[in-house]
Amino acid sequence: MRALLFVLGGVLPAQAALAQDGDDGDPAAGRKVAGMCRTCHGLDGYAVIPIAPHIGGEPASYLRRQLEAFRSGDRVHEMMTIVAQGLSERQILDVTAWYAAQHATAELAADPSGAPELCAGCHGADGIAVIEDAPNLAGETAMYVDTQLKAFRLGKRQSEIMGPIAEGLSDEEIRAAADWYAKVKLTVTGD
Repeated sequence: MRALLFVLGGVLPAQAALAQDGDDGDPAAGRKVAGMCRTCHGLDGYAVIPIAPHIGGEPASYLRRQLEAFRSGDRVHEMMTIVAQGLSERQILDVTAWYAAQHATAELAADPSGAPELCAGCHGADGIAVIEDAPNLAGETAMYVDTQLKAFRLGKRQSEIMGPIAEGLSDEEIRAAADWYAKVKLTVTGD
């Protein structure tokens, strides 16, 4: 519990700085901003290329943190860093409100008791996250999940939670988790 409070203690002030006077963004305005995201993430947040994550239905606060990390250079990606640096605070609030307004549901292809134990506590057995700080993994390509876990393991992607977890995973364990979530059927719909 203390570790969670410590992590949230660092996250909440950053969220407060982004949300201006309690402004959570305008989803309708965000839909227009999402036009530049659609090539990779789809207009509704269902990714259209295998190296991009599905972002529809993710919490706006999670999406804002990712965009801010790309914009500040704390997280680096050849495309996302450039895109995020071009977004205003207003655009970030609006586009994350748009994607958060989508609804993500998952349908398991297997018995949920076979879900990766280290992952399911935060990301859910079906890949729909059970805590706000964790992204959904349902329906992500095995290549995407595998790449992200290895980036955490190597320290190329930073997280106080995921770094230590990924460090202890073998390539086989990473692939098994990636394969599990890739088999989940994800549906993203607008509200």
